Amino acid sequence: MTRIITQGETIAAIATAIVPQQGSIGIIRLSGNNALSIAQTLFVAPGKQKWQSHRILYGHIRDPQSQQVIDEAILLIMLAPRSYTREDVVEFHCHGGIMPVQQVLKLCLEQGATLAQPGEFTLRAFLNGRIELTQAESISQLVGARSQQASEMALAGLQGKLAQPIQKLRHRCLDILAEIEARIDFEEDLPPLNQKAISHGLEEILEQVEGILNTADKGELLRNGLKVAIVGRPNVGKSSLLNAWSRSDRAIVTDLPGTTRDVVESQLVVGGIPIQVLDTAGIRETTDQVEKIGVERSQLAASQADLVLFTLDATVGWTKEDKEIYEAIHHRPLILVINKIDLATPDLSQFTAQKTEIVKTSAANNQGIEALETAILKAINQDKLMASNLDFAINKRQAAALTSAKIALDQVQITINQDFPLDFWTIDLRAAIQALGEITGEGITESVLDRIFSRFCIGK
Repeated sequence: MTRIITQGETIAAIATAIVPQQGSIGIIRLSGNNALSIAQTLFVAPGKQKWQSHRILYGHIRDPQSQQVIDEAILLIMLAPRSYTREDVVEFHCHGGIMPVQQVLKLCLEQGATLAQPGEFTLRAFLNGRIELTQAESISQLVGARSQQASEMALAGLQGKLAQPIQKLRHRCLDILAEIEARIDFEEDLPPLNQKAISHGLEEILEQVEGILNTADKGELLRNGLKVAIVGRPNVGKSSLLNAWSRSDRAIVTDLPGTTRDVVESQLVVGGIPIQVLDTAGIRETTDQVEKIGVERSQLAASQADLVLFTLDATVGWTKEDKEIYEAIHHRPLILVINKIDLATPDLSQFTAQKTEIVKTSAANNQGIEALETAILKAINQDKLMASNLDFAINKRQAAALTSAKIALDQVQITINQDFPLDFWTIDLRAAIQALGEITGEGITESVLDRIFSRFCIGK
């Protein structure tokens, strides 16, 4: 959906998550020319409280038509330009829950405010020059962070630690472009262009671009996490392993094979990386229609997982059924988990032939969980991902733009080495400058902005 931003139009939205009968505070945010006048119409502040910027008023929200009191609340006033959007902003802080905030939002809309689109408050902050685009994206990432490291990475972006090196690279490209164009326009009045210095400068820029590009995988992993599927025959202890790992009773555990009929999910954080763990139904031939559906879902989960924990029973060893399952999933990244080692000492020779990582566990005794987590971090090559000394990581959009910049800069070097005229140097250099500018929002198109901010929650 294409968003239309009307300068000064007052928007309103609920800015907090609303949980029935559980929220302690609900916030309704307004931004725009009429934000303060709408607040003055709806909010009654007793005594001699001053309606000034960056003050908190206590009072009641009242329906101006019926004079009915809707809620006891406080009001925050933040007048332009000292506000999140650099417009007049007011916030009603009401009691939480569904009814109070919905009623207050309805009154705001009746007074002329327009319901905000997803991310529109942050979009206005960007359009009004308060933040640049990487900071805006970091706000969304901070809200959705699922681990401490993801939160810290988003906060670094919000503080401008990603924008600063990108802007420096762009300015260096602009300086080189200026030198080249000066020779084109005033060749007779200036000394010859130092081609060696230009090439060296471009090499340094390319090296820094590649260094920032190397953070993309780290960012993707910390933001979106890893999907891990626990797979194996029935009754090898998959559900017990999930319960021991998550320290909860998410899955039903019995001695009966085939207890788990569907995929059970649990959210964990390992080494700062969010992990979605899927406990799947035991894979076997069955005539039970319900169990058959569960087996099909298990096979689908294994095929879509980033990592498979192929779980075996130490008391039984490597069976024909295990071999069949392994043949179906061995092309996926996997770890062999030998469970129930408290009941039997497994003959590892039959497992080591599979040439994959092996972890021994006793889910019933919470044994081997730390070793399992270590193996998972090793499997996803965390050391390589975390080797960068940068404290930020780019997202997919930023990586695409930076890749375009790298391609253009590589082409400039080719053009220089082939002794093309100076005019040809400037074509790809301008393309690199444009791509770098798109990362921070300089020269960004409306369609790209729409894609970015449509992923935000309403009220942010």
